[in-house]
Amino acid sequence: MRTSSLALLLVLFTGLLSGGMAHASQTSYPIRNADALTKSRLYLSGRLPSTRCPERPVVAGDVASVKNYLLPLVKCLDVAWSAQFAKARLPYVKPRVTFITKPQRICGEKWGKDVQAIYCNADRRIVFMLDKDVIAEPEDLFLMDVIAHEYGHHVQNVAGMWRAFDRLPNKGKAEYYEQTRRHELQAECLAGAFIGSVWPSLGRTGEDWSTLLDADRRSGDETTDVRDHGKGRNIANWLSRGFKAVGPAACDTWIAPSAMVA
Repeated sequence: MRTSSLALLLVLFTGLLSGGMAHASQTSYPIRNADALTKSRLYLSGRLPSTRCPERPVVAGDVASVKNYLLPLVKCLDVAWSAQFAKARLPYVKPRVTFITKPQRICGEKWGKDVQAIYCNADRRIVFMLDKDVIAEPEDLFLMDVIAHEYGHHVQNVAGMWRAFDRLPNKGKAEYYEQTRRHELQAECLAGAFIGSVWPSLGRTGEDWSTLLDADRRSGDETTDVRDHGKGRNIANWLSRGFKAVGPAACDTWIAPSAMVA
């Protein structure tokens, strides 16, 4: 069992929100006027293909070991989501993945505090921080969750969801943050769908899965000053929904009641 530091590391970065807040305008909840968000063909594409993706051994304190653990996961994500987009008859392009070992400016932005990874939507790139904290105890599923979450943002981007999200009007901060939480919680649900699709090949136990859900419950907006990712129980709920459904049909956060994305 990891300490509460795991929960801290799981506070995932929103990513580069290119448009900021839109001009004030009336928007109802759940979202009803953005087909790219609520009627994506991905929702009708069925379950992700069952993919073998055995985890590579990882050695605590060894940057190369953690990197060698993550790179095969990225390939598995490529295979799974490429096939899913093909089923949905949507074009697909794989993301680039880079690693850093200390904070630096990425995507034109300063690296945020307690950020483990980000997705740059402009150049379709995942950037993963391999710092001393993440490599100290890398054996839990949180590494897989983080990379699958950021890959989920890539899925949103290629599917046109990111642009639609970025263009949503809002009446102020409260509405803007609810939209952002819907965006983030969808990425976590897509991460759960991928993990569910490879779960039989991981050799993991139910306790491992429970540990990850518990970490999600401890990593919500209750631990931060900004309400942009959702309460811990909602993060865990959307991860679990994706995992059980093994597909994006369960991940339409845009039509969910506000309480589910609080």
